[in-house]
Amino acid sequence: MTQPFDDQKARASAWFRELRDRIVTAFEALEDTQVEGPFADLPAGRFEVSETRRGSADGSDAGGGLMSVMRGGRVFEKVGVNISTVYGTLGEAAQKAMAARGVPGMDSDPSFWASGISLVAHMQNPRTPAVHMNTRMFWTPHAWWFGGGADLNPCIENDADTAAFHAALKLACDAHDPAYYDRFKAWADEYFFVPHRGRARGVGGIFYDDLNTGDWEADFAFTRDVGAAFLPAFLPVTEQHRNDPYTDVDKEAQLIHRGLYAEYNLVYDRGTKFGLATGHDANAVLMSLPPEAKWT
Repeated sequence: MTQPFDDQKARASAWFRELRDRIVTAFEALEDTQVEGPFADLPAGRFEVSETRRGSADGSDAGGGLMSVMRGGRVFEKVGVNISTVYGTLGEAAQKAMAARGVPGMDSDPSFWASGISLVAHMQNPRTPAVHMNTRMFWTPHAWWFGGGADLNPCIENDADTAAFHAALKLACDAHDPAYYDRFKAWADEYFFVPHRGRARGVGGIFYDDLNTGDWEADFAFTRDVGAAFLPAFLPVTEQHRNDPYTDVDKEAQLIHRGLYAEYNLVYDRGTKFGLATGHDANAVLMSLPPEAKWT
């Protein structure tokens, strides 16, 4: 007998896989194009794909996913595109965190199901911005919601790049609710702020969580459109700057900015904390960390 939400879970998980396949194909195609400068003689990068598993306390199957990582390419120094579908029982710390966010039923049934895609790209050319994107669906016996977003992380900011990236995300938001972009942009500005540095980690984007309007189809459609907007938002910026000349000073700025990015992800990022706390593959959870970084 089909359980409530089984069909929705299957559709969401299938979409995240489809989006992953689109992005991996597009990134490998970008690697195949002509690159000028110090990376021209490198072989075109390709993703290495491995399965990930989530451990459970009793050793039973608790789901997993695919980790796809490209290293040392012509355009991408390191990029990871991960998908996962995991389930089981939330630990005590996770239960308290969920209850604090207003998720009902944690004291009676802390079982959960979650599926999503997570992407982080660190670029070879410091004139090309790093980027992050993720979207996800979360379910418990008493609640369900969607979350995600994308943000651009240049070490050398460019107003035109920022405007183009935000315009693509705004287009996706406006197709569903004219209030979404301003609301979710402000949320991203708050979420991606690094308190101990007193600054944002990048030039923002959109971020949303706990999205449940009561209309699953509408919320799923919005989440699909956020994911589908990623390539139109990011690829033009990359194509424009991948061959830009740069200096040693630019490269130093890139490495220092990566240190800021690593600090944020290890100290504040909600996804990192949840993944490690719930026993997901640590390598997949920490895929977002840059290959090299520097601190002053």
